[in-house]
Amino acid sequence: MLNVRLVTWAAALWGLVSFVLCVVYGLVTPESLHMHEFLQQVLPGFEWLTWRGFVIGLTESFLYGVYVGLSYSLIHNALHFRWGGR
Repeated sequence: MLNVRLVTWAAALWGLVSFVLCVVYGLVTPESLHMHEFLQQVLPGFEWLTWRGFVIGLTESFLYGVYVGLSYSLIHNALHFRWGGR
């Protein structure tokens, strides 16, 4: 059985770190290699290189991680309870 809280926090923090790495990558690479167009598509309200956009991106990345961690761990635990080992 998975610890739902642990998996949810791990996935949420992974989302935060991934977002920050994408922004840093966009700052250190040429504009032709930027990810800002992708980020604007998957994170509604995100704007490249604005404080408001950065905070929105952090928040949405965290919430996507919460969604993934929570749904994955609950589904895993349900399947483990139904078909898993003893």
